[in-house]
Amino acid sequence: SFADSSLLSERKRRDREERLNIVLWRQPLVTLQYFFLETLINLKEWTIKLWHRRSILVSFLLTLAVLTATYYIEGTHQQYVRYMEKKFFWCAYWVGLGILSSVGLGTGLHTFLLYLGPHIASVTLAAYECNSVNFPEPPYPDQIICPDEETTEGSISLWAIISKVRLEACMWGAGTAIGELPPYFMARAARLSGAEPDDEEYQEFEEMLEHAEAAQDFASRAKLAVQNLVQKVGFFGILACASIPNPLFDLAGITCGHFLVPFWTFFGATLIGKAVIKMHIQKLFVIITFSKHIVEQMVSLIGAIPSIGPSLQKPFQEYLEAQRIKLHHKSDSGVPQGENWLSWMFEKLVIVMVCYFILSIINSMAQSYAKRLQQKMYSEEKTK
Repeated sequence: SFADSSLLSERKRRDREERLNIVLWRQPLVTLQYFFLETLINLKEWTIKLWHRRSILVSFLLTLAVLTATYYIEGTHQQYVRYMEKKFFWCAYWVGLGILSSVGLGTGLHTFLLYLGPHIASVTLAAYECNSVNFPEPPYPDQIICPDEETTEGSISLWAIISKVRLEACMWGAGTAIGELPPYFMARAARLSGAEPDDEEYQEFEEMLEHAEAAQDFASRAKLAVQNLVQKVGFFGILACASIPNPLFDLAGITCGHFLVPFWTFFGATLIGKAVIKMHIQKLFVIITFSKHIVEQMVSLIGAIPSIGPSLQKPFQEYLEAQRIKLHHKSDSGVPQGENWLSWMFEKLVIVMVCYFILSIINSMAQSYAKRLQQKMYSEEKTK
């Protein structure tokens, strides 16, 4: 029995290594073939699920038809329709970025660093430059423009900036909470069915439970502390883990699913922690960091670096000056508007991250199909 168990573990390890080699840059044709086959299987499964829930589908289609008719029929209601449309797509944009942040765009890099942080920073810089937050409601035009009314220096408050970006920040936080659901559902389904999911994080979690008392290194103790906090304290333990920047929160989702914590207990605490508490902490940090006097001090400190300081300081000064000119309606005043290398690097970074994310999805789906083939082989061997 021990020998059979060892052979089975060794075979699973080899199969896992074989699946991990199915990537576009090693086996492009096989990877694309498996990706398309997995896509067809998923479409078939979703179609069957929709057919079993056809009453819900019909209700959704009828609601969609009514909303479409309301959207296209002329009348006094159109101003409210346009307003709701703008708000809906603006909120959906930030919720989607929050969900992508939970999966890390395939590399672990959060969209807070790419989108929400720069957005809050640009609104903060504009608020201090304009001494007002009365620029257009989101979604903003291509650039934020200072209002025409006269304002007094120093009239802007920290709370006004927080209120200005609250909708975007809360929607992004709600998206990150939604993105934490897959580990919870995976662990819950595994516990209820008794199956062993081929997921590295879940296997690591089970190994940690088996060797909990022997854990010595800091990382293992930290994971064990998160697991104990969530398991013993419940709602408030999940809330505490979700309310602070915590790279181990995936473990909290797996723990809640494994110990069958009710869905609304887990999701409610995660939503409050990420969309309200943690989001205000991050927002406050960015706003304080990019307040006018701190930014000026940071730029002057860059210039004080020996030898390379002035050359590094110049692009930052040019960028800030260009932003001030844009905010005061002077973008066409004859000042050359050359592309700043910071914005150029940011655009290229975003393109690279999105491309890598798409490649990671293709690889992941191809590996899922390979796992189906291996499981089919297991079942055929058992029936012989």
